[in-house]
Order: sequence, then C-alpha cells, then structure tokens
Amino acid sequence: MAKILWNDQIVSEEEVKIGYEDRGYQFGDGIYEVIKIYNGDVFTATEHIDRLYASADKIQLVIPYTKDVLHKMLHELIETNEVQNGHIYLQVTRGISPRQHNFPTTAVDSVLTAYIKETSRPLAQLENGVKACFVEDIRWLRCDIKSLNLLGNVLAKQEAISKDCYEAIQHRGEVITEGSSSNIYGIKDGVLYTHPVSNLILNGITRKVILDCCEEIGLPVVEEAFTKAQALEMDEIIMSSTNAEVMPIVSVDEKPIGNGIRGEWTQKIQQAFELKIPSSIGV
Repeated sequence: MAKILWNDQIVSEEEVKIGYEDRGYQFGDGIYEVIKIYNGDVFTATEHIDRLYASADKIQLVIPYTKDVLHKMLHELIETNEVQNGHIYLQVTRGISPRQHNFPTTAVDSVLTAYIKETSRPLAQLENGVKACFVEDIRWLRCDIKSLNLLGNVLAKQEAISKDCYEAIQHRGEVITEGSSSNIYGIKDGVLYTHPVSNLILNGITRKVILDCCEEIGLPVVEEAFTKAQALEMDEIIMSSTNAEVMPIVSVDEKPIGNGIRGEWTQKIQQAFELKIPSSIGV
C-alpha cells in the first residue's frame, strides 16, 4: 500500500485526513509541484523546490520546513515506496480555517501532502509525436504561480481530449502562450522560438533544461511570442513538461507541422535531454 507524506510524517493512505475547511479544497488556495523520478532518483529536484518556495512567496504562504528538510522528506518518501520510475505530486495549502475569502485572521498551519505515482516514460509518443489543437487561453493573469487554481487548464485539456488530441495549445488572441499542461516551442529555419517568461506562462523546469540543451547542440533560441498562423508554418513544434519530457507535436488542428513527423532538431534536443537524466535509456 502506498505511503503518503502528510506534513512531516510518512503515513498510510487511510491516515491522511483533509479538513473540509482546508483552503486548498475550498479556494484552491495553495501551490504544487510535480517532480520526475528516474531510476529511483529525483530529477531537477532543486529547481522544482526552489520554484515551490517562489510560488509560496508570491501568494504569501509560509512553508514550515526548510528546503533541505523538504528534500530529505521527499527522498524518504521515494525510499519508503520503493518506486524506480514515476513522479512525485507535492502540494501545500494555506491550511484549515473558517471559510472567508481573506487570509485567516489568526495563525493556522499550512498543510503539505505528497504522494508518488509509478509511471512509464511515453517512449512511443516521444518517437512518433502527438496531435494538438488551438484553444483560447481563458486563465487568470498570474500563470507564473504554480497554484492549485487549474480549472482553466482542465477545460482546455478536456477540449483537446474531446478532439482526440494530446494537448491544447493556448492562445490569447492570436498569440500562443503555452499548453494546458506544458510549455510550447516552435522551430523555424534552425531557430527555436518560445514565449518569454512573464506572468502569462509558467517558467517550466523542463523548459529550462531544454534551453540548456539548445545551447549545447548549437540551436539558437529566441524568447519571443509567435502567433497561431506562425505556429502552423513552423518546421517543428515541441511541447514539454515533467512527464511529457521533450514531446514532438506533429499536427495542430489536423494540419501537419513540417513533414508531419518528429523533426531533426527535436531528435537532437531529445538526445541532449537523455544525457541529463539519471541512468537514461535511449529514445
């Protein structure tokens, strides 16, 4: 039976009790991270935990543990569950307090939960690519905060699934922002384009790894927004996330991107990414 990190204790699923007035449940008042596990080791854990604390600062939420202590607790969670490949879901809410929109007027303890899900890498999709569709970006204007308020993302993803697509490419007006659960990149004439870091996108951890990979393989990067029309003219399109890694998008709204197959630059980025993960196996 899976073990859960609940505050500073590792307990069984039955022992976890979430209060009905938890502000995460009632308001989405909290933050989260998803951290990849490869061969029993966490990947880019420092970057994920740094971003968790940055999100906490942006919403004035206090995490009652140091970063070092949180690292240690997550490693213990992996060891206890004996998971080799998968991911950690980690969230922190503002805590349990009588329901009111403003912050609690008396001190309450935040609530931390984390669990591990065992998953395989999407190797076939990484090779063959996936389909996407355009969806209007209706989310709030603080997408840089990895908050629990994900209903806009959920609606976008559901629209994609209803169209037999893997991902929704979101846009504000004509400008591409990011996917429903990913960052988006276009490659044209040997240059990679991606939306600049701002309040309109989440600065993905995998995004940072990809930009490092581009530097290593000599692919110039321009952090500049592009439009829906420009997206359809790209030679290659990539989406990235913790679980999707470097995922090629081979069609958008049923229109092929480039040759309609995984492109050469995408393969080179994937190969560079492989070298960064613990004891990686080839795509």
